[in-house]
Amino acid sequence: MAKQPVSHKTTQKNLRNQRPFLFDKTNYIIMLTGLAIFIIGLLLMVGGGSKDPNQFHPEEIYSFRRITLAPIVVILGLVIEVFAIMKKPTHKPSADSQQTSASSR
Repeated sequence: MAKQPVSHKTTQKNLRNQRPFLFDKTNYIIMLTGLAIFIIGLLLMVGGGSKDPNQFHPEEIYSFRRITLAPIVVILGLVIEVFAIMKKPTHKPSADSQQTSASSR
């Protein structure tokens, strides 16, 4: 049995039915939100250096913002990233699949 040649129309139709991206648009939006929160957490950790390297100011380095708040924000950003990766994308039926299901009835 010889294989039948694949027509150009069926190849284009198959390419249209394939999803070009791994995730859905909502997944990417959630990922960008998690990345922004992660970066905010890192920015909260920045600072605490003094102009004179011979002086040490523990209230600047060991502040609530750097020791407690920033790590919580960073972990929250990572949790949002994991959620965005694990969330299943919602597949909306395309117009082609609705037409084929209606015609098969």
